[in-house]
Amino acid sequence: MPFIKVASVTQVPPESVIEVMVGDQPYAICHTGGAIRALSGVCIHRGGPLGQGQIHEGRVVCPYHMWEFDCVTGEYDYEPARRVPTFEVKVENGDIFLQVP
Repeated sequence: MPFIKVASVTQVPPESVIEVMVGDQPYAICHTGGAIRALSGVCIHRGGPLGQGQIHEGRVVCPYHMWEFDCVTGEYDYEPARRVPTFEVKVENGDIFLQVP
């Protein structure tokens, strides 16, 4: 699976999240705990835009109904068996690359 440049590190300040689109698919790029992570940009609850949410203690918070997902594992905070997909990222020379299926 290829890595695609989706953003630069300067676009994602520490403890924040942004939404990026690859084709018609949204992804949430999180910068928390000193690391860049990537999750599906669609909340499993009601399809909210996770990349438009906020970071709270290492979790991305959906702006629609406040569901929280771990930025590393994608686990839903109240029921870890439920989760959003996570994706591999790498940072090179200040650019963020996302591995997409």
